[in-house]
Amino acid sequence: MDYIEVVKQLNKKQLAPLYLVYGTESFFIQQLKNKLKRVTINDDIDNLTVYDLEETPIEDVISDVETFPFFGERKLIIANNASFLTAKQGKNAVEHQLEILETYVSNPVDYSILLIIAPYEKLDERKKITKSLKKQATVAHCREVKEYELRKWMKQLADQLKIEITDEVYDMLEAEISTNLHLLESELHKFSLYVGEGGVVTKEIANQLLSHTATSSSLRLADAVMKRDLTQAIEIYKDLEKQKEEPIALVGLLAFQFRILLRVKLLKQKGYTQGQMVKQLGAHPYVIKLALEREAKFTVRALHYFMNQLAEADSIMKQGGMEKDVAFEMLLYQLVKRNGA
Repeated sequence: MDYIEVVKQLNKKQLAPLYLVYGTESFFIQQLKNKLKRVTINDDIDNLTVYDLEETPIEDVISDVETFPFFGERKLIIANNASFLTAKQGKNAVEHQLEILETYVSNPVDYSILLIIAPYEKLDERKKITKSLKKQATVAHCREVKEYELRKWMKQLADQLKIEITDEVYDMLEAEISTNLHLLESELHKFSLYVGEGGVVTKEIANQLLSHTATSSSLRLADAVMKRDLTQAIEIYKDLEKQKEEPIALVGLLAFQFRILLRVKLLKQKGYTQGQMVKQLGAHPYVIKLALEREAKFTVRALHYFMNQLAEADSIMKQGGMEKDVAFEMLLYQLVKRNGA
């Protein structure tokens, strides 16, 4: 079972006495911890105990699990770093009496919930205890999200927040934030606060609210250049300067945007489809889509001019031929002046 399915069960308050969480996606592991705390003990720390299995033997944990709670009707026990489920030994190689865990797994108590966490890519499926846990426990595999799965996860979170997000906004989020799940969750929560329950997040709203990453900022700079809006380009640059973005790094990001435009234009002239361009360039589909919308504004000659200007500015900055901020503003002026020529 994956992370999303376990969350759905918890949302319905369908609780199990025993959970096994494994995988390397720390964001999902932390989210499941938090979800269990809310659903099982209402975040009451008096009914929560956390162990590190690289320091505490599993028999001590089970002893706690089988002890009646002093406060409330239920308690939650979290046991981290279950390295005994893998082929590798833990840091301190604590001796665990796994037969005690095996006995408990077959007959868990109903007044405690045990969450065992193995933050590792794989479990040792040959071990008896691993087989027993995977058979008896509710298992959540918290693996890293692949690009093709990202939209499914975002839609699931949007459903939880009871908001609707347009496909165009999903495209933006995928291209600009990629698989930074912590930032994605933060952005979606921001959207939900803005539009409210049942609200729709449009491209205009996303542009207004989205925390600008280096990638999205380079897109905004490129847009300002394409619109021949030097004032806006300088304003964007000054905002980035306040965020400690280095001019040399911004040159590189702008170069990436115009390089994509040039390559897309050349591939289009050869008859490539959008899908073929994605495979050929190894870029996100949304990046290629934007490039196809923009490339018609430029000749191949103009794009080569931009690339030459960017390369020259990069060289001047690295050799100390001019103050970096002055060199970058001069670069923006030259790009805007030549736009489309």
